[in-house]
Amino acid sequence: MQQSVDVILLTYKPQKQVFQLIEALEKQICPMNRLIIMNTEEKYFNALFYGTGFLEKYKNIEVRHVSEREFDHAGTRTKAVRYSKADIFVCMTQDALPVDETLLEKLTAALTQEQKVAVAYARQLPYPDCREIERFTRGFNYPAEPVLKSQADMERLGIKTFMCSNVCAAYDRRTFDALGGFVKRAIFNEDMLYAAKAVKAGYQIAYAAEAEVFHSHNYTCMQQFRRNFDLGVSQAEHPEVFAGISSESEGVRLVKDTAKHLRKTGNTRLIPYLIVSSGCKYMGYLLGTHYKRLPYGIIKWCSSGKRYWT
Repeated sequence: MQQSVDVILLTYKPQKQVFQLIEALEKQICPMNRLIIMNTEEKYFNALFYGTGFLEKYKNIEVRHVSEREFDHAGTRTKAVRYSKADIFVCMTQDALPVDETLLEKLTAALTQEQKVAVAYARQLPYPDCREIERFTRGFNYPAEPVLKSQADMERLGIKTFMCSNVCAAYDRRTFDALGGFVKRAIFNEDMLYAAKAVKAGYQIAYAAEAEVFHSHNYTCMQQFRRNFDLGVSQAEHPEVFAGISSESEGVRLVKDTAKHLRKTGNTRLIPYLIVSSGCKYMGYLLGTHYKRLPYGIIKWCSSGKRYWT
């Protein structure tokens, strides 16, 4: 019997690309039961959709609005899950786009009960306008080979055992409820925190490389700094998950492999930028892990999730 699937989509100041995303989801071979859109600030949503008649084309779209003050990476998704009655729900972000019509089919197929898979996340491919360093990073973090990860892999994979991304990830609802769902509040990493809880409870995490979405960013150094500051905060707030598991070694490996790739492809002129941007990432991460020692004003300045601190 085919299981029902809902898609939970978070939006904030959506652009026209969201039209493409919704159309692509509606054309999936695995039918989407409902698309639950959790939008932050109704005025921005209305500014894009007002008068287009786009949402009226489909009967399976439900739009819910929250204020910026209410938004939380974990809390907002948890609200959306309560609106869903499907066997499987798929979390997505507005800047992702399915590569083809098989995304939901391949992603949900990875949630096998026999292997106790709690969550399956998709491969992220770079958009055509993606810069070279980010393009390599996508391939480093999201290779072509699928992987099943469990507690037995922690010594070998380290923090990557818990890697999971709500850019596009499918959750078994029964398992999700049994494990207590996402943490109540999170500035970042609610997906990895859930994956860690699942792994420690004896479940597996599936990297479904055959399920593909386009997703990449051309971040500035300052954006990288702030994003990694929030990453550090999320790890500092959850020592029960991240204490004793180093993520620095994986970061160093990424920098070294990227530098080798730039030399090999004749892009040595990008190496200075790689060094500077990597330094910004590490400095942001380091400050984030020690955020409790920082003044409140400095914390807000460093963080990209400023609403979290209000």
